[in-house]
Amino acid sequence: MLKTVNNDPGVLKMDHRSEENDFAGKKRKGIFMDVKKLVARMTLEEKAGMCSGADFWHTKAVERLGIPAVMVSDGPHGLRKQAEEGDHLGINDSIKAVCFPAGCATASSFDRDLLVQIGETLGNECQAENVGVILGPAVNIKRSPLCGRNFEYYSEDPYLASEIAASHIKGVQSKGVGTSIKHFFANNQEHRRMSSSSEMDERTAREIYLAAFEGAVRQSHPWTVMCSYNRINGVYAAENHKSETEILRDEWGFDGFVVSDWGAVNDRVPDLKAGLELEMPSSGGMNDRRIVEAVKNGELEESVLDQAVERILNIVYRFQENRDPDAVFDRGKDHEKARAAAAECMVLLKNEDGILPLEKEESVVFIGAFAKKPRYQGGGSSHINSFCTESAWEMAEEKNVIYAEGYQLKGDQMDQELLEEAVRAAKAVKTAVVFAGLPDSFESEGFDRSHMKLPTCQDALIHAVAQANPNTVVVLHNGSPVEMPWIDEVKAVLETYLGGEAVGGATVQVLYGEVNPSGHLAETFPKKLEDNPSYLYYLGEGDKTEYREGIFVGYRYYDKKKMEVLFPFGHGLSYTTFAFSNLQLDRSEMNDTDTLTVSVDVTNTGSVPGKEVVQLYVGAKGGSVIRPVRELKGFEKILLQPGETKTVTFTLGYRAFAYYDMDMDDWYVESGAYGIWVGASSRNLPEEASVQIEATKRRKIHVTMDTTFGDLMAIPGMMEVVAPMMAQVSLTSGDDDEVLGEGTADMMEAMMKYMPLRGLISFANGALGFEALEGLVQKANEIQN
Repeated sequence: MLKTVNNDPGVLKMDHRSEENDFAGKKRKGIFMDVKKLVARMTLEEKAGMCSGADFWHTKAVERLGIPAVMVSDGPHGLRKQAEEGDHLGINDSIKAVCFPAGCATASSFDRDLLVQIGETLGNECQAENVGVILGPAVNIKRSPLCGRNFEYYSEDPYLASEIAASHIKGVQSKGVGTSIKHFFANNQEHRRMSSSSEMDERTAREIYLAAFEGAVRQSHPWTVMCSYNRINGVYAAENHKSETEILRDEWGFDGFVVSDWGAVNDRVPDLKAGLELEMPSSGGMNDRRIVEAVKNGELEESVLDQAVERILNIVYRFQENRDPDAVFDRGKDHEKARAAAAECMVLLKNEDGILPLEKEESVVFIGAFAKKPRYQGGGSSHINSFCTESAWEMAEEKNVIYAEGYQLKGDQMDQELLEEAVRAAKAVKTAVVFAGLPDSFESEGFDRSHMKLPTCQDALIHAVAQANPNTVVVLHNGSPVEMPWIDEVKAVLETYLGGEAVGGATVQVLYGEVNPSGHLAETFPKKLEDNPSYLYYLGEGDKTEYREGIFVGYRYYDKKKMEVLFPFGHGLSYTTFAFSNLQLDRSEMNDTDTLTVSVDVTNTGSVPGKEVVQLYVGAKGGSVIRPVRELKGFEKILLQPGETKTVTFTLGYRAFAYYDMDMDDWYVESGAYGIWVGASSRNLPEEASVQIEATKRRKIHVTMDTTFGDLMAIPGMMEVVAPMMAQVSLTSGDDDEVLGEGTADMMEAMMKYMPLRGLISFANGALGFEALEGLVQKANEIQN
């Protein structure tokens, strides 16, 4: 059943109390601070100071009024709490913590419940460590496989990204700890990220890059939102009133505070006016003084500052009033949770001849340095000082497994001796498992990849091992898609992504069938980098990056182009098989204001229990607007025993069928037929049905003398108005039909349809004048009101 995420119980409303309230802010359950009255007691300098950090990780305290400081900490897949010198690039040490799978992995789980559970665990850890806000989740769209921070992001699809993020937020905030959804917005590359302008039209922003945030904000109400470094159509995100206030607050109902990415403040006073409340980290008081001066000289209304401080203090006290003094950070227990999560996220990309799962007794060689030292997280601000790590090699000690190093992690040089050792080992066993992937030097926060390839030494190793042993399996550790020139030479590929500190044990569990893989790709794997829709324009020129592919990101592009890909969006195999049947719609015709209920039966047709991700896509089958073939609008992950059938139900509302109309500046559903597809990936959709939808909202056309006759005729009621006038117009003379030949009528119809109104003057033999056409334009605009 499609789940509805209710308002987060951790979001508390402030009630108003008397002037005699205890402003010392002692923690008392059920007593809420009257923030407005507290702000009224603050000096101008105290209020300005509240709008920047005390240091790298804390908000400012005001001892005079008993206002406490609150600590924030990097996330989102673990707690990177720094006790000493702070930084935002993962350079200095942080406390020992548990590293969960990164966003690239958790999104592939397609499992809302799993994300809630991870969030709950992180929230409890924050309570135990007195951290009020954990910075994440990161929901920026994967526009290109090259983005160095893709490992932290969820998907190329905004619906999936927003649903996964909403579940993560719900879990964390259920523990009385805030989240900071980031990076708002259009931060899709690391190259020049602090100055580059992401150039896109409103439809692209709304349907793709804002939509990933919108669903999560509306559903789960994150306590804070982190603005990005970049500019959007020339305006810095920190100074962007449209995104921070008009969209985020006025449209979506966000009621927390906006915090800068670390160092993202552009111009403090305009940023504050735009809706950026908290600057992080501290600016040493410089920007605080600028705020004070702006109030004094009339540049900034003090009410704007008051509102910003209220928003910050609301969150400060929300955390204080939900402190859990009994919370315990049980690292050992949470490590076990991280292993279970990693197994749920892994994607079985290929399994020829059912080579997986491996038998416990069969002879196997683990080849590759990642088998002993896995790459399980990315570099930068999300880098966790892991409490415990485990490798596949050590977790397979009870199996019949030998090891060969295969390659060195430093550099990309082929070691002939290691290669020959790996080939000899591969020949000596039944199955060879090569552990490959991207080293830290290939992908990290701060820079983008220059290509989509694995290290050359690893590709060469896989080719050589596959030639030596036809039963070759590849296990990948990477944060973004890679090219696979050896894909036809190996029998199986298991994508583990960056699976967290317990990825080694989880990998062994999946390889040997102790866990049935159930992950599905949250992004398309193209055959080569040049196939990606952003390829020609990614990185941009200077400080401008044009998003010329528009809404056609990821599978939206590949499907529209009917382009062959390596692995499609949503793809994922299992050790069992599933069948889809009996797709039912509760109606065949509806208004756009109605909801559509869709149900489908899913059966486990194999011999072992397994989980399937049931995916629902919607696409317009016609219409006047260029749209994707289909888009993901629903998914559910279900567990089925062998032979078991379950019915999965989805409910689709207005937005499932709508596109963003830039003329209307609103979402709009065109009248027409819409396809409903259900299956296991964007290209494996065995069940299909259609529904006819009637639009109840009238799309207004601003008519001018340049409006075409065909567009004019699309306005209801205009035919009767125009008919007398058109009787005076002729596009041909007497015998032209015979001279022009067959098809003349079609040609004349097309010419008339696409002729601007002003063109009618030339074909009315003086019977029509500009005055008559201007009256027609006025009538056409009036009739739509």
